[in-house]
Amino acid sequence: MAIWFKEFPLGYAQERGRGTLIEHLGIELLEAGEDYLRARMPVNAHTRQPAGMLHGGASVALAETLASWAATYCVDTSKHHCVGIEINANHVRPMAEGYVYGNARPVNLGKTLQVWEVRISNEQEKLVCISRVTMAVLSTASQY
Repeated sequence: MAIWFKEFPLGYAQERGRGTLIEHLGIELLEAGEDYLRARMPVNAHTRQPAGMLHGGASVALAETLASWAATYCVDTSKHHCVGIEINANHVRPMAEGYVYGNARPVNLGKTLQVWEVRISNEQEKLVCISRVTMAVLSTASQY
């Protein structure tokens, strides 16, 4: 059974990323499967740190992007919205060039909290970073 409240709008989400950090980093949403969301990000001048390797912050931005979009479409967007409240990441392999691919899968889809695991791998499917993102599910009527 699919996790999505309604079909995931890949084209809409990609369009909404224009002019934001998502576009600046070159993040592209690729696929929404039954229980995952997949994207890729280039390792280039926009995503490297001064030593020439993929910046850990770029990996975290990819993880947060995937978890945020995924969380949003697991709820009824006419009644709820999701915001990130915690993220952690373990960087396990350096990258100097090519693409990294992120896969977000839910660990828990609760009424008020969602937890997502985002695995970021290189083109040879070797793990580069693993992240866990916690999202709060808020009523659209609530104020921050």
